[in-house]
Amino acid sequence: MNTLTVRPYAGEDDLPAITALLNHCDAVDRLDDNYAIDDLRLEFADPRIDTAKDLRLWEDADGALLAFGQVWMDSSDDEVEGGLYWRVAPSARGSGIEDDILAWVTDRVLRQAQAEAKKARLNCGTRTEYAYGHTLPQHAGMAVVRHYFQMRRPLDTPIEPAVLPAGFTLRHVASDADVAGWVDAFNLSFIDHYNFHPVTLETHRHWMQHPSYRPEHDLVAVAEDGTIAAFDLCQIDPAENERNRRNDGWIGILGTRRGYRKLGLGRAVLLAGLHHLKASGVENARLNVDAENPTGALRLYESVGFSVLHSWQTYEKHLN
Repeated sequence: MNTLTVRPYAGEDDLPAITALLNHCDAVDRLDDNYAIDDLRLEFADPRIDTAKDLRLWEDADGALLAFGQVWMDSSDDEVEGGLYWRVAPSARGSGIEDDILAWVTDRVLRQAQAEAKKARLNCGTRTEYAYGHTLPQHAGMAVVRHYFQMRRPLDTPIEPAVLPAGFTLRHVASDADVAGWVDAFNLSFIDHYNFHPVTLETHRHWMQHPSYRPEHDLVAVAEDGTIAAFDLCQIDPAENERNRRNDGWIGILGTRRGYRKLGLGRAVLLAGLHHLKASGVENARLNVDAENPTGALRLYESVGFSVLHSWQTYEKHLN
């Protein structure tokens, strides 16, 4: 291969080329992984991302973008974790560029771990049937540690009524206090899940800026004392639907706060979300779930009519 230029993200001017590369890869690989420029602009502005360190572009001698890498960095008490997302243009695959991506992300995670005097861990996910997506993590000696499903439910079949336990009220997020309460509920819902990292109020507010976010889609079950006990953040993204030629909505994030489980709240807010999506005019509901979710989410989703559409695998490796 000709000499490549490797450089960090340079800002707004890079967005069209990155978007075009990701969407070209998706058109070839059919992964439902495509973007608008506005999606990437918002993602790269996430408070957790250091654009100078966490984004990389590989260009040929003519300045054409051949590969893109992004790493999501998180720190716990004793470990730094990097989550790698990568795409390579079909014409450049197998040329050694994958080794360059791996070397870059390994160095990034190790440097951060050394700076914090912590252990280092790298993970990377791919669709199960996407053969090329397995090449980099397998070459790196990473091992599969987790499986995920994307599930879908048609909304033209009956949906059972959403019945809340006594003492709880269903409504949508309506105030700054609700947003703070939602973040608290999220962290106490997912604290015992695999690879949990707390969400901050700053990060959640950032993602509420997405054009598809609507407060009326952000459902919460509230206890008599005002505590948000369960939540179902539904999403309908018209731009995504147009790109993929479908009319679907998402059960984006659903959880039940510790101390309020086994009451039927998760089922109630899930059903409420399905009714809400159907009333909003979409044809199918989708969601993603950890196949080994410790709170039984997979069984819950199957019980209300969801079935598996795709599966994903997460690879992982300890670096030091």
